[in-house]
Amino acid sequence: MTSTAPAPTTVPAFCEGIQYFGEPLPGFDKYGQEPAIAPGTKAIASPSDPAAVFQTLLVADALRYLTMQVTASKASGHPGGFASKAEVYAALVMLGYKNILTEVGHHAPGFYSAMFLDRSLEQMDIDNVQQMRDRFREHKGLLGHLSGQIPGLLGPAGPLGQGQHFAMAGAKLHPGVLFPVTIGDGGLGEPYIMSSMAHFHTAYPNVTNFLPILVWNGYSQEHHSMVSTKPNQEMIEYWEGNGFQEIILVNAKDFDDQNQPGDYVDSTEFSLEQRLKFTQAVLEGVDKAAKSALSGKLTVFIIKQLKGAGVHARGAKSHNLYAHHTLDNAEIVNALKTRALSPEAWQLVRTNCERAGGGPAVKTVVTEFELPLPELGQLPLEEYAVGDKQVATTAMGELVAHVGKTDPSFIVSNADGNAASGINNINVALKIAHPTIDEIYYQGPEGQVYEPLSEDACAGLAAGLALFGSRTLWCSYESFAINGLPIWQTVTQAMAELRRSTPSTIMLLTAGALEQGRNGWTHQRPEIENYFAAMMRNGNVFPLFPTDANSIQVCYDWALTTKNKGIVIIASKSPLPIYTTFEQTREGLEKGAILLQEIPGEKTVVFPVVGDMVLAPVFAAAEQLKAQGIGSKIISVINPRRLYRDSDTAWATCSEPDGLFLEDADFEKFFGGDALIAVTGGTSAMLEPIMLRSTAKRDIFAWKRGETAASANEVLNMNGITAENMVKRAHELLG
Repeated sequence: MTSTAPAPTTVPAFCEGIQYFGEPLPGFDKYGQEPAIAPGTKAIASPSDPAAVFQTLLVADALRYLTMQVTASKASGHPGGFASKAEVYAALVMLGYKNILTEVGHHAPGFYSAMFLDRSLEQMDIDNVQQMRDRFREHKGLLGHLSGQIPGLLGPAGPLGQGQHFAMAGAKLHPGVLFPVTIGDGGLGEPYIMSSMAHFHTAYPNVTNFLPILVWNGYSQEHHSMVSTKPNQEMIEYWEGNGFQEIILVNAKDFDDQNQPGDYVDSTEFSLEQRLKFTQAVLEGVDKAAKSALSGKLTVFIIKQLKGAGVHARGAKSHNLYAHHTLDNAEIVNALKTRALSPEAWQLVRTNCERAGGGPAVKTVVTEFELPLPELGQLPLEEYAVGDKQVATTAMGELVAHVGKTDPSFIVSNADGNAASGINNINVALKIAHPTIDEIYYQGPEGQVYEPLSEDACAGLAAGLALFGSRTLWCSYESFAINGLPIWQTVTQAMAELRRSTPSTIMLLTAGALEQGRNGWTHQRPEIENYFAAMMRNGNVFPLFPTDANSIQVCYDWALTTKNKGIVIIASKSPLPIYTTFEQTREGLEKGAILLQEIPGEKTVVFPVVGDMVLAPVFAAAEQLKAQGIGSKIISVINPRRLYRDSDTAWATCSEPDGLFLEDADFEKFFGGDALIAVTGGTSAMLEPIMLRSTAKRDIFAWKRGETAASANEVLNMNGITAENMVKRAHELLG
């Protein structure tokens, strides 16, 4: 294996770019003559078959070699973490499982190698190793972390603690299909992983066809992992204590015949005989774990093997490559030569990987196909009379209930707060998913409302299901959404890159800061809107600010028709005046804003307003200006993304691109005047599109900080958002 031979003329074409070939492993003449996955089958016949074990080892080494070759070609990337789980990935493939996810973005080069071996990357015109090397970490190539645009890969991976959400979403939507998800022991320190799986299992006890695979290699990115000192039994008890019924642990240390020190060892250092025994244990363990998960048991598979097994370094030193780790570096050269396969072995690996699971992942995994969804028909919109007072969130809740009753796969997630958000009608109609039946709280086992207390779990399942093709809604008190936004952002970015359409991930933010006065600053977090304001420039993120209870219905109706976007609806839970008709909001969604009121005068002050409750002091300011002979326009900004210029966002790079922006002439009709005062009860960043384009003398009234108060007016006063201050500033701007 360690010898280097010149490439013979029989090298398969896909091997172009492989620098080192080795001699066939001892036993190849006996166990490598025919692929272990027979023609017309999807998996090996038995995990105990010596030929299957032998060829699984070849797949593991092929993955290690390609991971090193590709990352070293750019002296950049992360080979160490994936290397310690190579036998597990190889086992999954040989057993026919390809709907594989990860929460570890640093495992990307290994996943790309797997997609190359089964020919999925040919969809990107990557036909050989040289092309894979050339396009690694390049624009429109193989990104440094997993992305939604890579053929055959089910979900993105970057921030830790997210991958289990995608696995659970896939499992819920596709009963009978196994969704393994690899979790690093560095990432296990994230609090979300275990809690989210525990809540999911409580809500959906029959959905066990997701399989966490803990890659317990002793290290995180730059040091020992925080669970590296746990004894094996303690790790098993940890998973048992969190509800797992089947825990399968395969420890490389049990097979070591080289007297390696420490609790974590490298199986590639074993004798071939012991390497095969270890591989067989992994293969049999994964087979048992998969069957257990598919048969109704909450199951975890744990591989305990030193980080960096079989690559250029061990431990945290193997995590990533630095500038000196080129293909000429001695450590890299030695690692490649040690892992080098013969041309015959490469062809055997390619054939097995291509046949596994019924074909290349790009042609078989669930996210390569659009999920069929029932037609929703006409939503039961109810148009209230202008001048009435209605709760916007409650009006939207009626539509949400209709969606859930029409679409059985639809879920609503909320951190135990629908009733507090004015949308208890959703709970009444769809019921909270809970093993305890209780009509007082509208809960039961068949419920469609998912209510963990963790916003990460709320956002994770809702966004994950949307990415996998299902309709969902994540509802959140504005104050607490922040903990769920990282995965929502991950999904919206993935949606912008997808090669297929999927329902937009929709979010409802309720009970804004102005309504949370008595709770103090802990419940007043409008800076969350900064997150969405920044994301608007991605091109596929649309924060919506409905004017009232009529407006919110039209906003949600529109959101349900969109694809591959992130839609955020921000509204109050208090009864507020109706200012608009349905038709006005339809216009506002297209143009970005609508004119609510215009008062003529010698000079005109324009008030663009983001939000609903904050309109009150603006109308009061307009009346004061009117008494002084000064005209005004009050404009409700419903869809601020439309108010950017065409060149301000990356809309043209998005899947399902939306390139509709307000033309300059229409912008001037709306916002032209002698002075402009933009007003929001939230972040000033949401007003950026207007401030960029307006040429009038202008200013912003916006949120500054939270404080305890008895009413919304007090909160507005504390932040200087008053009619008196607006009138004073209008005079200053008008000169």
